[in-house]
Amino acid sequence: MRISTIPQIYRNVNRWGEILSILSKYGLADWLSRFEFTLGKSLLKNRTGSVLANENRETRIRMALEELGPTFIKLGQILSTRPDVVGTELATELQKLQTGVPADSIEQVAAMVVAELGKPIEELFADFSREPVASASIGQVHRARLKSGAEVAVKVQHPAIAQRMRVDLEILTGLAQLAERLPELHPYRPTQIVAEFGRMLRRELDFTCERRHLDHFLRAFAKSEQLTIPTSHAEFCTERVLVMEWLEGIPLTQLERVKSAGVDLGQVARRGAEAYLEMIFRHGVYHADPHPGNLLLMPDGKLGLLDFGMVVRMDESIRENIEEMLLAIVEQDASRLGAVVMRVGSVPTGLDETSLSLDLADFVAHYAHQAVDRFELGAALSEMIDIMLRYHIVLPSPMSVLLKVLIMLEGTAKRLEPEFSLMEVLEPYQRKIIARRFSPSRQLRKARRLAYEIEQLAEIVPRRLRDILQQVQAGRFDVHLDHRGLEPSVNRLVLGLLTSALFLGSVILVTNHVWPFMDVSVPGTAGFLLSAVQGVRLLRAIGKSGSLDRHS
Repeated sequence: MRISTIPQIYRNVNRWGEILSILSKYGLADWLSRFEFTLGKSLLKNRTGSVLANENRETRIRMALEELGPTFIKLGQILSTRPDVVGTELATELQKLQTGVPADSIEQVAAMVVAELGKPIEELFADFSREPVASASIGQVHRARLKSGAEVAVKVQHPAIAQRMRVDLEILTGLAQLAERLPELHPYRPTQIVAEFGRMLRRELDFTCERRHLDHFLRAFAKSEQLTIPTSHAEFCTERVLVMEWLEGIPLTQLERVKSAGVDLGQVARRGAEAYLEMIFRHGVYHADPHPGNLLLMPDGKLGLLDFGMVVRMDESIRENIEEMLLAIVEQDASRLGAVVMRVGSVPTGLDETSLSLDLADFVAHYAHQAVDRFELGAALSEMIDIMLRYHIVLPSPMSVLLKVLIMLEGTAKRLEPEFSLMEVLEPYQRKIIARRFSPSRQLRKARRLAYEIEQLAEIVPRRLRDILQQVQAGRFDVHLDHRGLEPSVNRLVLGLLTSALFLGSVILVTNHVWPFMDVSVPGTAGFLLSAVQGVRLLRAIGKSGSLDRHS
């Protein structure tokens, strides 16, 4: 942990204590689950009373995130799209995350509307439901009717949720910096993942971003025969209030109602898949959360699309790499698939390329003889992600999210039509992809990009060489070598972390007056003394090996 993070620890000490307490509980449950006895196991339970040690590891992680609150639930939902980082089993479990956020009172909602729109609900709406139709981690949705008679959905942000999530992001950043120091976690770049999560969360907290997404998809699919996109009412939209058209349809979660609607569900599934593939391969912008709760079967047979908080944009290079990966799977080209994975992924040092090539060849051979209409693309992509996880290869976030979206898309479509094959829908795009690769416009863009990169390289290289030569001439050019034998430093690091944890725990015990004697917490005071002793030992160890600041 960096020294710069220490002030925010003390600033948010109560929240730190709460998080560490919950993480400790679920970590201890993990330890207890290894033993046969039952006495200790029954002591640790979640909020619903379930014995934690009786649950598997993935379930406990999900429970811990739910107990930690909205920010961590959001993190879990994001990680559910990164099976290349957390594994397929955990990613699948994290898809079950439910916010469980209690709804705000109508008085709180009214106050937020006045603060954002400057007028009370009665002046803005002809009718406004007191009870929300849904309450999520960031906000809740109410059904309402404008003075014009238009039926609308009003999304109102929870009061103070932005501040709470800011605090949690600070804590997550500190935890990620600690995780970065662990060799087994470093390849997965936890600080980068938390930074990406922070950027995504800040966009979701700003409802104007979601309104822009709505407007983009409305323009892109204005004449679509597959999708219905709700219209936003810009005059009623702010950073914390979003008003959009109310879509009257049947959620795909209500499968029995969907089946009794009297429409060709196979055709609906195909149209929805075609619309998504158009988002991905034509527009380069796609809705990243196609689970059944965000899809409605409309009366005209189209699919209504909801919740545009999670939208991903892809640049041309990411899209082309995805296309090449899918083409390699379709054409059973293992060497080509391996080349794409090696080129776009973050590859660890010492990668066994021979073993990777053999596993990819086995993977391709397994799916080589499947007919197109029987090809399960979701299963194939899941297996390929498992292979990359096994070799600690981390994909760029947009690519990983897209692979997960394709898996979710096929799963959602199979709810409507069990025989549905996404590969069959994707096959016509194969010709379009190849044609676009050799189109004059693409070749011209590549030539322009190459010329620009060469120009930048011609400017940068001489300057960098000059800087290096100046450092050599001034005697400031240092070569740092990593070496083995760092056990003493590691021991001191571990001792420092344990001492810090003991100190924080003692603060929590003292502030909460746990087991007090003369109004002073006995275990908290003992923890203070022990942490002081350990701190002195640590300083003496550092003093023997050298000062904290090195001077030449």
